[in-house]
Amino acid sequence: MSTQDLDPSPVGPVDVEQAEAALVERYPRLVRIAYLVLPPTLGRNRRVLTAHALVQRSLPRRRVPGPAVPGPRRTEDAVDPGYAYVRGEVLRQALVAGLPLRRRALPRRAQFPPLLPQVWGLRVFPRVGGADELALDQRLSALSGPGRAAYVLRGLERQGDPEVLRVLAAAGVTDPAAALAEADAVDAADPPGGAGGARRPGEDGLPGGDGLPGGDGRAVRVGEQAGPGRGGSPGRAGEFGRLAGAWTGGEAAGTGTGTEGPRTDSATRDDGRPGDFASGERPGGSGSRGWFEDTGYGDTGRGGRPGGAPEGTSADGYREAGRGQRDGRVSGAALLESAEFDPCSLQARPTDLLRRRQHGRAALVAVAALVVCGTLLGLPGDGWGRNGAAAPSYARNPAAEAALDPGAVKRVPPAAWPGSTRHDFSVWPARGGLTGDRALLRRALAVWARPGLSVQSSATPGTPVGPPMGPPQLLFAGLVDGARVVLFHDRLRAVRYAEPVAGSAGAALDFARTDAADAVGSAALVVSRASGNVRYLTAPWVRETAVRDLLAPAKEPWPLARDAYGVTEPVPSPAQAKECERWNSLQVRDGSGTRLLADLGELAPARLLWGPPDAPADVTGKEAREAWARTACRLTAVRAHGVRSVNAWRFARQPLPEGAGHGTWVCTRAETWRGTGSRVLAQFLVPSPKVPAALAARSEGSPACGVRDPRVLAGVLWQAPSGGWFVLAAGSPDFASLETSGGVRGRADGPVLAVKAKAGARADLDGTLRDGTRVPALR
Repeated sequence: MSTQDLDPSPVGPVDVEQAEAALVERYPRLVRIAYLVLPPTLGRNRRVLTAHALVQRSLPRRRVPGPAVPGPRRTEDAVDPGYAYVRGEVLRQALVAGLPLRRRALPRRAQFPPLLPQVWGLRVFPRVGGADELALDQRLSALSGPGRAAYVLRGLERQGDPEVLRVLAAAGVTDPAAALAEADAVDAADPPGGAGGARRPGEDGLPGGDGLPGGDGRAVRVGEQAGPGRGGSPGRAGEFGRLAGAWTGGEAAGTGTGTEGPRTDSATRDDGRPGDFASGERPGGSGSRGWFEDTGYGDTGRGGRPGGAPEGTSADGYREAGRGQRDGRVSGAALLESAEFDPCSLQARPTDLLRRRQHGRAALVAVAALVVCGTLLGLPGDGWGRNGAAAPSYARNPAAEAALDPGAVKRVPPAAWPGSTRHDFSVWPARGGLTGDRALLRRALAVWARPGLSVQSSATPGTPVGPPMGPPQLLFAGLVDGARVVLFHDRLRAVRYAEPVAGSAGAALDFARTDAADAVGSAALVVSRASGNVRYLTAPWVRETAVRDLLAPAKEPWPLARDAYGVTEPVPSPAQAKECERWNSLQVRDGSGTRLLADLGELAPARLLWGPPDAPADVTGKEAREAWARTACRLTAVRAHGVRSVNAWRFARQPLPEGAGHGTWVCTRAETWRGTGSRVLAQFLVPSPKVPAALAARSEGSPACGVRDPRVLAGVLWQAPSGGWFVLAAGSPDFASLETSGGVRGRADGPVLAVKAKAGARADLDGTLRDGTRVPALR
C-alpha cells in the first residue's frame, strides 16, 4: 500500500451547524463507536459516561476549513462530511483516553474522568448480552485501542481496508497497518458455531463458512467489493449475486418477485433508522430501494448501487453483504450492533450505600472544619491582612491577647521622667509621628508574637525572642529612612520592628536584652541602619550629642543634630565597615557628665570606659583617648555579642631591652547584659603611638581583668631594633615573679620579664602571686 493510500480523506469544509446535525442524527451510532473503542478496563459505568462525554465534546467551535486544493474524489467520500469529521474526533479522543498516564508527559483532557455528563448515586451500564457478546467483548479487550478502532470501522461502519487505514491515520494512529492486522486476528479467531457465528461449510446451502461471500467470517465491507484493497474475484462476485437473488427472490419472502422483502415493522436500529442485515434484523421497508433509502445508503439511481458503495456493487449484493444471522448464529461484526454494546439503552443500579454514607459523613466534617477555620481567621486581630507579615495564631490566652492589643500598650507622658527617682527605659516617653497608628502597632505586636517566614529576625546572645508577657511600653513609632519603625520595651528587652513604607514584605524584627539598665545604659537606642549609616534615638535627659573618632584622639568631636523626637542625623557606623579607618562613637552629655558609646551592631550601644576594674571612668582624659586610639579596632572581636560595656586599663609598663623605650600592657574586658560570656583581650603597645596594639592573649568567660579577679598575665614574642628576638611578659601588680618554660626558659622577679629567644619560639608562661599562688597566663 502506498503512502498516498494512508492520507486521510479530505473532510471539509464543515460548518458547525452541519457537524451538529450529523452528531444529533447519528448520536447513538457515535456513542456506540466510542464505547467499543474505549478500553474495557475503565469499567462499564465510567466507559458509558466517557463515551457520551467524548461524543459531546466532538462538536467543533468554528467552521472546519477544507483542503486548499480538492483531491481526486474517492468512492468512500460519499460519506457526509459532517459525520466524517465528528466520527474522526470521537475516534481520536477515544484512543487518547485509552493511553496510560505517565509522569513525564502532560496529561490530556480525554484521559481524565469526564466532568459532564455525571450520574450521582447510581451506576449505569448497557443491557447484558449473551455468551456471543461476552466472548466478543473478551476478544476486543485483548486488542489495543487502534486495533479495536479498526475492527469497529470494519464491522460497524462497513468500511474497506483502505478507508480504515486513512481514518486511523487521521485519528493519530502511528501504525494503522498493525491495527488492521489485529482486527484480522479477531476475525480469524471466530470458532465454528461459536460466539462469532461462523458455520461449517454447507450449512444453509451456502458455500462459505458463515453464509457470507468468501466465507472469511467477516461481513463484506465497502471498498472490498470492487475498490482498492481486498476486492473479491469474479467468481465470488457471481456467487454474491446469486445469494442476493435467492434471499430476495423466495427463500425468505416466498414471493418470487425478487424486489420485495418481508415486512417487519418492529425491526429498527438504535439510531431510529430501519435495522440493517448485519445486526440480524429484517428490514422494515418494502423492496430493496425502500431499505437503502431509509438507511441513508440509498441513491440507487446511480447504476442501481447504494450511496457510498464502490462502483460495481448492486443493491442486491449490498443486502447480501449485510446478512449476518442465520438459524440464530451471528457473526462477530454483527454482534457490534447488539444491546450489549449500546451505551444509549442503559440499566441502573445503586452504588455502595454503606461507603457512600461514610464518605458523606467525612465530607460533612471536612466542610464544618473548613468553615470554623475560616471564621477564626476572619476574627479581629487574626489573619494575614490585618497583621501584615505575622504568622497565623495557634493558641489563645488572656495574657497573650492583652499583649497584642494596640490599645493596651503603655505610654509614658513626657513630663514623667524629670520627677522620677530612676532614669532608665521605664520613664522614656512615647515619641514619633506614628504613635497613634493603631494598624501599625497591631502589625508590630503580631509580628513580635508570631514572626512569619518573610520576617528577618535577629537577637543578641541570651535574649529570649518570645512574645511579651503583657502589654509592652511604647518608646517610639515613626517614619525613619523610608521605613515605619516601632520601638518597644518590656522591662527585659528592647524590641525594634521595621517595615517598608510600601507593604509589609521584608519586615525586620530585632531583640536586645536591656534589663537593669541605668541612666547611661539607657541613654540611646539604634532606631535605623541604612546605607552603612546609623541613627540613634536618645533619652529625654540627654542634652547634647556629638561624634568622636576614637582613632583620632587629638581631634575634637563634632556636633550631631537631633529632631524634635530625639532621633539623630545619620552617622557612618563602624559596625558595618570592612576596614578600620575610623571608629565613630556617640558622645552624649547629660546632667552628670559626658559619656562615650560605641555601636557594636546591636540595638543598645556599648559604653566605653577606662581605668582599673574596681574604679572605671568614662573616656575623657588624654591617656584614655590615646590608649583607645590604638585598641579600638579590636572592638570587632566583641561585636554582636550582647555587650553592655567595654573597659580598658593599663595593668603594666615594661622597659624594653636594648633601650628601646617602654612598652605598655593593656587589658580590655567586655561585659555582657546577660552577665556571662564576657571576653578579655590582653594587648601590648610599643612606644610608637602610630602602631596599633598587638594582641597578646584572649579569653572568653574568664574572670580575669574584672572586678572579681583583677589579675592578668600575658606575654608576646618581640623583635628588638637590632633584630634580636625576646619573650616579653607582664602581669598585674599582684605578681611577685614570672617564669617561662618549654622552648624558652627564663625567670624574673617582679611583674615583668624579658628573655632572649629565637624567631618563632614558643614558651609556657606562669606567674607567682605574693601569697605564693601560681597563676597561668591568660588563654
